[in-house]
Amino acid sequence: MSNPEDTTDIKESGAVIEESAPIETQEGLEAIDTDNLEKMILSTGIRVGTPVKTKFMAPFIVKANPEGLYILDISKTLARVDVAAKFIGRANIAKVAVTSAREYGKTPVEKFCELTGATQILGRFMPGTFTNPSLPSYMEPEIVVVTDPQADQQAVLEATRAGVPVIAIANSDNVTSKVDLVIPANNRGRKALATVYWLLTREVLKKQGAIKSDSEMLEKASIDDFETKLVEEVS
Repeated sequence: MSNPEDTTDIKESGAVIEESAPIETQEGLEAIDTDNLEKMILSTGIRVGTPVKTKFMAPFIVKANPEGLYILDISKTLARVDVAAKFIGRANIAKVAVTSAREYGKTPVEKFCELTGATQILGRFMPGTFTNPSLPSYMEPEIVVVTDPQADQQAVLEATRAGVPVIAIANSDNVTSKVDLVIPANNRGRKALATVYWLLTREVLKKQGAIKSDSEMLEKASIDDFETKLVEEVS
């Protein structure tokens, strides 16, 4: 059996979210909610990749859909979220840096950091943030989480130089040679990014002992709360 703490050899078992037979008890109601939650997660496009597949992401792809988009294995996504949460849960959360150069990653990262206590780095990553102590923005993170290893490549490079482990949400077309732990997921869509960060927040809060169930997580925030909203034009 593989060590759950090993980023290179984790157990890619079934989904973290399990279905239970609905019964008229609190546990039964929880099972119904969990079933609905699983369907909601799948409806967000979290597993829909791009028309391009890299050799790094091939192990996480199950098929291509009729439109030619590669579909990611949701069970591996959930398994990697759980492993990532274990690493983050053991770190000094204030020294977990979460980056997103992508606009659609802004609200998910903000909400994740708000609920867990991690440190957000949004927009353009200032070169030297992890390597130049003379910069006002300099920090020494214990873990770096990136929304896209391509868009956030400067953060990945600096973390690698500093010997800091990198956790990355990666799509089918991403190159992840400098990433220590890949979370395979659609990192381009608004709803998909909201979902993966909601799942990661849920698992980190469980590891921190802040919540025990999905219902407690939903009381704190829904997936919709993590979604970057489009600015409507004023007519």
